[in-house]
Amino acid sequence: VQLQASGGGLVQPGGSLRLSCVAEGLQNYDYYAIAWYRQAPGKEREVVSCINNADATHYIDSVKGRFAISRVNARNTVYLQMNSLKPEDTAVYYCAADQYWRSSATQWAYWGQGTLVTVSS
Repeated sequence: VQLQASGGGLVQPGGSLRLSCVAEGLQNYDYYAIAWYRQAPGKEREVVSCINNADATHYIDSVKGRFAISRVNARNTVYLQMNSLKPEDTAVYYCAADQYWRSSATQWAYWGQGTLVTVSS
């Protein structure tokens, strides 16, 4: 199983990016919950958003109203649309997959390699 995260880059404050997470080798992909985590320098990895197999979603308070998670099961892909980006959103963003919506980063079964998002003027 491989999760390929992409779409990161350098963007100015107030700008937008769309991250993608493509899963390869994951049987019955539509049964899986997918999460986006991020880790800023010197900080712990934190969950940003999750989507489960019923398309229920969760966001941390700091991104509510700015970020939107969605999935296209036919493409084995989850997206994270990030708008109104702030410097504090700067981090490496990772996607994770599991059959269940996990409460802790250590519990997710599969992880992608991460994509760097830098918000700076």
